[in-house]
Amino acid sequence: MAELIRNPHKMEKAQSELTKFMQNNNKNIHEHDISKLPYLQAIIKETLRLHPPAPLLLPHRAMLDLEIQGFIVPKNAQILCNVWAMGRDPSIWSDPETFIPERFFEVKIDYKGHDFMLIPFGAGRRICPGLNSAHRMLHIVLGSLIQKFDWKLEGNIRARDMDMGDKFGISLSKKVPLMAIPIKF
Repeated sequence: MAELIRNPHKMEKAQSELTKFMQNNNKNIHEHDISKLPYLQAIIKETLRLHPPAPLLLPHRAMLDLEIQGFIVPKNAQILCNVWAMGRDPSIWSDPETFIPERFFEVKIDYKGHDFMLIPFGAGRRICPGLNSAHRMLHIVLGSLIQKFDWKLEGNIRARDMDMGDKFGISLSKKVPLMAIPIKF
């Protein structure tokens, strides 16, 4: 939500997609609508790339000695995957610090553990068990919030002056919480 408020033209594009889609369907967004809203899907992917829920995935342990790109990983070594850094790697993502949902129109990448460029919920046997619930809820909640309201920041703060810094821990959160006021349109 913070990224959309900070980028009003992207908010307008998402609201337009929702308005067009909802004219022919129900008034509220439902789970079966998600696949028909490509821009909303791209926003969620881009948000998870920039702000993964857990910056470091659960630790893994090497089952045997192995070499990865010239580095030796000894048996029983504990391995942490820095998903936050992966989402900002300039060798993978062009302009990695910028919120650009449209980048996901060019390539078909999902965050369900199949594409190792984007694994905010992990992959394989250790993928987050809440992935399916998160997938549904992120789209439905964000879609509902932007479909029905315009938003302004509390205290007349300008959107471009928002602090988008992250507070690191087991989970990732904003340093300064988003304080936004809904405006019915």
